[in-house]
Amino acid sequence: MARHSGADMKAARRKPPAPFVVDVSRLGRRPGSLMQLHEQRTNPARIGLDLVAIPVDAAVELDLRVESVSEGVLVTGVVSALTDGECARCLQPVTGDIEVELTELFAYPDSATDATTDEDDMGRVVDDTVDLEQVIVDAVGLALPLSPLCAPDCPGLCPDCGAALATAEPDHHHDKIDPRWAKLAGMVASQEETGRSDDGER
Repeated sequence: MARHSGADMKAARRKPPAPFVVDVSRLGRRPGSLMQLHEQRTNPARIGLDLVAIPVDAAVELDLRVESVSEGVLVTGVVSALTDGECARCLQPVTGDIEVELTELFAYPDSATDATTDEDDMGRVVDDTVDLEQVIVDAVGLALPLSPLCAPDCPGLCPDCGAALATAEPDHHHDKIDPRWAKLAGMVASQEETGRSDDGER
């Protein structure tokens, strides 16, 4: 039976690095220390809304300014990525892009801000890192449209057959019978069919 060393067991338990964690150790908790971050990260999970989102494994561009201030680390800048989804009217694929601006303070441990704010209200500097994932998720969710459209004047789907009206024939329509006359129309059709059968038997 194979035996595993302690190092192997620790490696097996170690979680993969979070996709949007930024190492801020070189700022040294010195107010005014600054670093520019221009990186591309791979998004491991869908970020967005039901009908449109940044897809899994998409490239997410970070163009950020990371600065040490007295109470924490201030992150400002732009995050951008491609999006895909489906039109809210005709359900056809929709692609696009999104760019969101971030301004977020992450409190230092044992700072006054850390002591006076809830963790749900503000992120924290943990082991000389800040995790931007939730900030990006929130910003993207607010920026994306709830009802994305393939075109502003998309006519949607035919309510009778479900065909996309944008690509249907110009005269696409369905003859409708007033429901008050539907039963009578059925009786007439039945009588006509019976009449044709009688004529055939003669």
